[in-house]
Amino acid sequence: MSETIKLPAAFLNRMEKLLGTEYTAFIRSYAQERYYGLRRNPLKASAAVFEERMPFALEPVSWAQEGYYYQAEEQPGRHILHEAGAYYIQEPSAMAVVEILDPQPGEYILDLCAAPGGKSTQIAGRMAGEGLLVSNEIIPARAKILSQNVERMGIRNCVACNETPERMAAFFPNFFDRIVVDAPCSGEGMFRKDETAVAEWSEAHVSMCAERQYGILLEAARMLKPGGVLVYSTCTFAPEEDEGVVSRFVRAHEMFAIEAVRHDSVFVEGRKEWIDDPADGIEHTMRLMPHRLKGEGHYIARLRRRELFPESGVQRERDGAGRMITGRQKGRKKEDGRSERMPVDEIRDFLVGEIGLPEDWLERQNGVLQKFGEQIYLVPCGMRPMQGMKVVRAGLHLGTGKKNRIEPSHALALALYMEETERRLELTKQEAERYLRGESLRVESLNGTTLQKGWILLTYEGYPLGFGKAAGGQVKNHYPKGLRK
Repeated sequence: MSETIKLPAAFLNRMEKLLGTEYTAFIRSYAQERYYGLRRNPLKASAAVFEERMPFALEPVSWAQEGYYYQAEEQPGRHILHEAGAYYIQEPSAMAVVEILDPQPGEYILDLCAAPGGKSTQIAGRMAGEGLLVSNEIIPARAKILSQNVERMGIRNCVACNETPERMAAFFPNFFDRIVVDAPCSGEGMFRKDETAVAEWSEAHVSMCAERQYGILLEAARMLKPGGVLVYSTCTFAPEEDEGVVSRFVRAHEMFAIEAVRHDSVFVEGRKEWIDDPADGIEHTMRLMPHRLKGEGHYIARLRRRELFPESGVQRERDGAGRMITGRQKGRKKEDGRSERMPVDEIRDFLVGEIGLPEDWLERQNGVLQKFGEQIYLVPCGMRPMQGMKVVRAGLHLGTGKKNRIEPSHALALALYMEETERRLELTKQEAERYLRGESLRVESLNGTTLQKGWILLTYEGYPLGFGKAAGGQVKNHYPKGLRK
């Protein structure tokens, strides 16, 4: 074991009893360097384009379609392409959770404990801009970070909330096709990378986490429609928080069943012998152990809500799209009292005339224009009225309405594709670095013609970085001040 990691004695004693002959290999893993991962953003580029443009040595993560290992000394988090949302830095084992969730375009999906956004951004990549993603985080500061990562990755169809699970369940009963609950836990699986998790660990903390996790699962279950999938995950080895929580939940909710997930020499099955009174199928859940794979510790369970309700034996009413009809969802949905409809012609004229987007760009988006004060959003179709809800990001932020004009948002720039506008300028590395520092750029021409006054999308290696505004041969910097290097 590494001399720099002093693990709690009670934790070591428990793991030795549980692992038996595997304990020595488990302990040896703490003397090894941890593995570093990043995940390609499929909303920005294909795998072929991504691999061609990345300046790092990358090795694929076998269990994640978009995942790669990188060497720590490469420091991709400090690269220009990170600011452009080309990839997300994520621990490799954590990427397995969304693989088990298997999100599909067009679905309604909830990430209930979402910050800082790794799983939400991975889900969004699989949804390809179609459907509704709701990402929630209960802690305000972390909800802000979640929102920033949603913006950086150019996601158009995500609403980020800052609510408790109980209030979320009241807003969204029987609503989502898939839900991921990456529950706050004791963090045992992250001991190799997080000294704080080691310092905060105690047996009492494990028990407290297990009770909190069970409560979160109860609320998540209320939001899943019949036939839907709920994936529960933790980054801890504690059976009390893993097989224990899932078994307790399934035994108390007969409309839920455990579905089998992948097991092999890397992903091992849940351990029913590690808990009292295991639920049927608990061995079909998954454990990721650091001595068996190139990653940290995780636990994953995939649950399915049955189509029939045991108390009645009948199906709930569905709408024409196959969704459950509940409350305002049946018939015409009432508009949120805090928002107002934005005149479509006004924003279309701005997007076409000043940003250079196609005339039918708005019509091709999965959203409804709404204005919240001065802020103009494209709210994803299907989103419930947001009155009374703490919303950090109401969808794609298009811009801010000023007196007689509209100023485009940074989120809009990062959500655009190069081919959507000809009013774009590819920057050199030196120019891109200057732009990220907040400096203006001297540019005489755009695509071989004299630079015209107005907004320009600035890109690097084909990835949007943000907007600039041209005037007199100069591009004024509009990179957000809070993000500048």
